[in-house]
Amino acid sequence: MSSVTAPLAVAGAAVAAIVFVEIVHAIVTRIGRRSALAADLARTMHRPFLATVTLTVVQQAVRIWAGDFPGRSGVVHALVLFCIAAAAWLVGATLLVLEDVALARWRTDVPDNLKSRRIRTQVVMLRRVTVAAIVVLTIGVMLMTFPDIRALGASVLASAGLISVVAALAAQSTLGNVFAGLQLAFSDAIRVDDVVVVEQEWGRIEEITLTYVVVQIWDDRRLILPTSYFTTKPFQNWTRTSSAVLGTAEIDVDWATPVEAVRAELRRVCEESDLWNGKVCVLQVTEAIDGRIRLRALVSANDAAALWDLRCLVRERLVGWIWQHQRSAVPRVRAEVEKASLAPAQRAGSPGADAGSDAARVFSGGIDGDARGAVFGGPVPVASDSED
Repeated sequence: MSSVTAPLAVAGAAVAAIVFVEIVHAIVTRIGRRSALAADLARTMHRPFLATVTLTVVQQAVRIWAGDFPGRSGVVHALVLFCIAAAAWLVGATLLVLEDVALARWRTDVPDNLKSRRIRTQVVMLRRVTVAAIVVLTIGVMLMTFPDIRALGASVLASAGLISVVAALAAQSTLGNVFAGLQLAFSDAIRVDDVVVVEQEWGRIEEITLTYVVVQIWDDRRLILPTSYFTTKPFQNWTRTSSAVLGTAEIDVDWATPVEAVRAELRRVCEESDLWNGKVCVLQVTEAIDGRIRLRALVSANDAAALWDLRCLVRERLVGWIWQHQRSAVPRVRAEVEKASLAPAQRAGSPGADAGSDAARVFSGGIDGDARGAVFGGPVPVASDSED
């Protein structure tokens, strides 16, 4: 082709590819009015699909119609690299759409969300691993398009063993966290939205990545821990088997407290609160020492957040009720006071007091005591006859 016809042919091919993509996008958008999947496809995959189709068509048009021109090999090579990157972008967008479909089907904002949280954790982790693999493969494929790098392939493979050992030693902790993240995703030790107690902090699993876990503390702080923490150290998971949890509220009262009346008040408080899930509402006496008894109210709720509020409510209502209706149940301190009197042998100046004082001496008051005193304080001086 002539120098004018070739560019026009390439430009026409590019325009035709763009028109084709826009027609497909309009059709999918129209279908998306009735289908959430189609709407997600139209919104997420439009740009990567446009880039992939357009670059592929332009590359083929240059190969077929452009003929020979200065720098042709460089242009074609650059178009190949762009096509590889665009295809990787398209695959990543497809994975994002599939993740959205899975997460939309398995929602976590429902009361019984144990299975949904498990699937959500696994989907998110798989997507992260797949995206990382796509990036690595894309870079590898792009590098292999360079002839010089392909020629070095044999030497690279020969030294791969040594390089892998050095890399493993250098990235030991990072690789350990990556494998720990995969283990957490499929072992159900923790899941997104699980309620845990770690480092003496109570919170919720907000995010799980390949290298770290974000725990949202109850006061809205964020505790960021490496994933290997949850495979090497003990921690509490309150919602591993179900979202419903149990909690206690303890108060100390006097022995004179009518326990049955307090138990009836606890039942009334639970039944009037929408935080209680209707399962567990028990009052027990767990200790009776020092003139006091300890009442433990065991209650249940659908999740940890509701349980915290329910425990505070129960403690507040029971304390108020005891103060208003059972004032005698307030804890008291009992003591028996007697007037002390000294025995005759202990009075000052009595023979018994003088005799008893020898038994309280270590370095005097007897032969052994005087000998010990001489050892620690030197010989005791003896008065001479002239001084008498």
